[in-house]
Amino acid sequence: MSVDRVATNSQSQFMLSQIMQANNALNTTQQQVASGMVSTNYVGIGDKTATLEAARAAADRADAYASNTQQAVTQTDLQNTQLTTLSGLAEQLKQAITSAVGNSDGTNLMATAQNVFQQASAILNSTDASGNYIYGGGQGNKQPFTATSLSALTGGTVASFFQNGTQKQSVMVGDGQSVQIGVLASDIGTQLMTALQSLQNADSPAGSLDSQLTAAQTTTLTGILPSATTAYTSLNAVTAANGDTYNRLTQAVTNQQSLSTMYKGFVSDIQDVDMTKAITNLNQNQMALQAALQVTSKLGQLSLLNYMPTTSAG
Repeated sequence: MSVDRVATNSQSQFMLSQIMQANNALNTTQQQVASGMVSTNYVGIGDKTATLEAARAAADRADAYASNTQQAVTQTDLQNTQLTTLSGLAEQLKQAITSAVGNSDGTNLMATAQNVFQQASAILNSTDASGNYIYGGGQGNKQPFTATSLSALTGGTVASFFQNGTQKQSVMVGDGQSVQIGVLASDIGTQLMTALQSLQNADSPAGSLDSQLTAAQTTTLTGILPSATTAYTSLNAVTAANGDTYNRLTQAVTNQQSLSTMYKGFVSDIQDVDMTKAITNLNQNQMALQAALQVTSKLGQLSLLNYMPTTSAG
């Protein structure tokens, strides 16, 4: 009589399927622990794939907006410094004219005007890190203000010396949200250069204002003073508006960074694995696979002899 094994074919197949399941589970948890992600492919993400990709795209978009807006913040910060300086130059000119009129003495008035012109023209023709004219109005490679000296202003209308374009730069700070940051050289320089041109015309012959003033000269300077005052007032307004733009941009950067953090949190919730849980699952799956292998091994070794009573030799 033959002694058959207890384990049947169906039992063996069942145990093999248990081994495969345990092995697959182990492989999954090993990949999760190694990568830190629930799955390295969309199959493991399942029906959350669309949500995952939408969150990723939204986070990337928010990062792009934040980066572009931060560059605009840098530009408006530079503009703020320059506009503040330009406003200060206009105030300096206004005070110099006021003092000359009040004292009937124009000593150093034209020296002040010359200094104001040089600094103002340098600001109007300033460039960014890429070499583009900041106040060029969309014509970054074309010098916006062309007068090379105070005396040159008498050679034409003030408007003729401004060659900037009319396009004011804007930046997208969010979906459907645009903020204008560009400032034109002609917008910030025309009034100041008009006052300087009037002074240069009044100083004829050259140096005639650099002494005690005649009644006629005092009257002439009194007529120029409103132009200098307007230049100062308008530049203050432009500087304040630029400051408001800077604040809006700074807030926009903060908002986009917050959105990016939120969307990346969505991505993490779907994609990133709970490492503590994953390690626990890994240990459990290792134990499950080991147990399945041991049971299968024992089933393969069992036969009816294991269940037959033993007889003692007598």
